Amino acid sequence: MKRLSKKQMIIFAIGQLGWSILSGIIGAWFVTFYLPTQGDIDAGATQYIKPGLIVLGFLTILGLITALSRVFDAITDPLIANLSDRSTNKRGRRIPFMQYAAIPLSIVTVLLFCAPVEAISGVNVAWISVFVVLFYLFMTMYCTPYTALISEFGKTQDDRMFISTAISLTFFAGTMLAYTPFVFAGMLRQSVGFNWSYRICFIVLAVVACICMLLPTFLLKEKEFVDTKPSNSSVFKSLAATFKNREFRVFAASDIMYWVGLTLFQTGLPFFVKVSMELDESMTMVFMGGMTVLSACFYPFVNGFVRKHGKKKMVICGFLGLALAYLITALIGAVKLPNNMIWGFAICVIAAFPMALLGIIPQAIVADVAEADGIETGENREGMFFAARTFAMKWGQALAMLVFTSLAIIGTTQNANSNEITASALGLRIVAIVAVCFCTVGAVILGLYNEKKIMKTIESKKEKK
Repeated sequence: MKRLSKKQMIIFAIGQLGWSILSGIIGAWFVTFYLPTQGDIDAGATQYIKPGLIVLGFLTILGLITALSRVFDAITDPLIANLSDRSTNKRGRRIPFMQYAAIPLSIVTVLLFCAPVEAISGVNVAWISVFVVLFYLFMTMYCTPYTALISEFGKTQDDRMFISTAISLTFFAGTMLAYTPFVFAGMLRQSVGFNWSYRICFIVLAVVACICMLLPTFLLKEKEFVDTKPSNSSVFKSLAATFKNREFRVFAASDIMYWVGLTLFQTGLPFFVKVSMELDESMTMVFMGGMTVLSACFYPFVNGFVRKHGKKKMVICGFLGLALAYLITALIGAVKLPNNMIWGFAICVIAAFPMALLGIIPQAIVADVAEADGIETGENREGMFFAARTFAMKWGQALAMLVFTSLAIIGTTQNANSNEITASALGLRIVAIVAVCFCTVGAVILGLYNEKKIMKTIESKKEKK
């Protein structure tokens, strides 16, 4: 079978640029758009659903919708993975799924922000509920087969590291593009109003994302690069077999710790800036952007470190580096500095290299485990392995949101009728310390991962050839 050229690997990575834009739009704007603050309402934002903690006394309506859609999302991950693994399509097991999902995913992303009633209404609740479920369905249809191709397109360790590096860069780029409405919506607001200033930005981004997602499906012929036997296992049998793999269980457990720690930090960053550092909230973009750019600067060096030290050791270093960054975050306010901006820049600098390591290497580890498992069992279930990793990610993120909202408000009184979370310096310090603990535990768990065994299995296949 053919091996992808570097140019073709970059074309493949452009697909991730597309879906990360759409994912970033939901991550950055879904809650902001439908739970506007008083300042946004004064600027012309519409309240489409009833605000406040009115579901069981601790959830917003949007929070309940999000929670239920995540449950649906977690269920569809293994289902789509199994359908992809079992596919006998003449064009391949992955590309057709991606091609069919790209356009609906882009359209649904825009429609999610087009609630039909310009006032608080149950119709809007139904609209949002339906389209957020459709968003996660089509996102899974694209992303699960896409990530499975990392293992199948990556014929060598260098190829896998290059692909993992490229898609990590495009993921960061897509996420940053999703934040551009912060700039452009303000320019459009006088002409089209508050709501449509954002919708127009979302439409433009969705068109760009759709083109990016479709590009690899038309320019890369899967069958020229991949020759694998479709799986015959049912979804439950395949999922059970995936988690039966001891090395994958170890990795998945550590990965959950990583996603909890990372999500606690990302969710808390605007609060760390505004409450702990006592800076303007706009500095959040400065710190996030600076950390992203600096992290990208380290990307060219990651492959060299992996060749010299191995993936396991470098991921453990990433865990410990993030733990150090979170520990410094916990010290904000406890230690006095001449200017609180020093805290922000120190955190960005320290977190940048660990973010580079953890943004690239885990995907390659999953690809290694999937290949080794295929060699040992004779069954190719790459889709299920990457779906299981996504499953771990989503549970980690969900757990982090529960932890954050519970801890950040310690020492304050939350207004049950307000959309705004009230956080205290004490609560945020506790959040940072908890993030340190999760990252440390993640490093300890990953220490149990038997990388030598996995690599020996992969090498044995090469020797037989």
